[in-house]
Amino acid sequence: MKRIYLSPPHMTGNELTYIKEAIDQNWVAPIGPQLNEFESKISKYVGINYAIGVSSGTAGLHLALKAIGIKEGDYVLCSDLTFIGSVNPILYCGANPIFVDSEKESWNMDHLLLEEEIQRCIKEGIRPKALILVHVFGMMGAVGEIVKICRKYNIPLVEDAAESLGSIYKEIHTGTIGDIGVYSFNGNKLLTTSGGGIIVTQNKEYADRIRFLSTQAKDAAPYYQHSEIGFNYRLSNILAAIGIAQIDVIEERIEKTRRIHKFYIDKLGDHIDFLVEDHGNRSNIWLTCGILKNSSKTPGELVEILENHNIEARRIWNPMHCQPVLKEHRYVSSCPSVSKMIFDRGICFPSGTNMTEHDLDRVIKASLSYLQ
Repeated sequence: MKRIYLSPPHMTGNELTYIKEAIDQNWVAPIGPQLNEFESKISKYVGINYAIGVSSGTAGLHLALKAIGIKEGDYVLCSDLTFIGSVNPILYCGANPIFVDSEKESWNMDHLLLEEEIQRCIKEGIRPKALILVHVFGMMGAVGEIVKICRKYNIPLVEDAAESLGSIYKEIHTGTIGDIGVYSFNGNKLLTTSGGGIIVTQNKEYADRIRFLSTQAKDAAPYYQHSEIGFNYRLSNILAAIGIAQIDVIEERIEKTRRIHKFYIDKLGDHIDFLVEDHGNRSNIWLTCGILKNSSKTPGELVEILENHNIEARRIWNPMHCQPVLKEHRYVSSCPSVSKMIFDRGICFPSGTNMTEHDLDRVIKASLSYLQ
């Protein structure tokens, strides 16, 4: 049997056309017309003024924090249930992450715990300098409430929209709600450039600062002069050429992941409590995920069963507060921890947009062999 992957790249067939165009024009340097076009297409798609292509989503978050002015010793609030790429940029800045537990409904940051922690920090003489809000698996949580909290306490909001390109909260694209947003175009995302990402913002000052820092912070001088430390973080023009073809089909990809999600709910809904979008909003449903209902069944065993059928599934992330490298950092939690419960009971099912009905049937059959 062929292997079914969790979320593999899905090429359109037009990528080589744009790559060849870049090569024929000899635009194989880090920047060029393909990168400009890709940035323009993303900017238009999400409805924002500035888009800067970067080498990864992690690099994008690092630049976002630098643009805001995060320095060594600062405190940055962050979602606890996330991939470590959301957190490493905080540490790159020498800052201290504060992890905030999830709410049960969306698996995203609990806004009530967030405000409690901000108030606690202020009383202790610690004023958080930024908040990184992750839209987990393309889902959105209490975004409106979190935006209000950030404005109330004057805390810049950075959206880690790595997984949520095309998700829409009250007619506004995720990534464009806060001060700065970051998308990832890693190989497992709905839109891939192999590796890469884009930073988006409405703030020209932030955009100019990010472009400056992302190209080694070269001063405006007729020779190479540097007054501060920069980074080699720009997206390759060749990789951007792949993105041009990918963005043209993003709505088709989202339509497919949403159909896949409904299929899983219809077939496995008696056994899995699936993560679903909030009414009135649209998630791209990057991955279909859920919690096992039967406490005698475990996600680890189900992943193993699927692997025996040559099907890739994965556990939900082990929360950041549980990571050995991060265990000394501050964490505010429900009791018991919601993010830990999700890790203990949750699973991600294959959700690739190139899956066939036969592929989906294989996943369902193998899953039911364990769940029933």
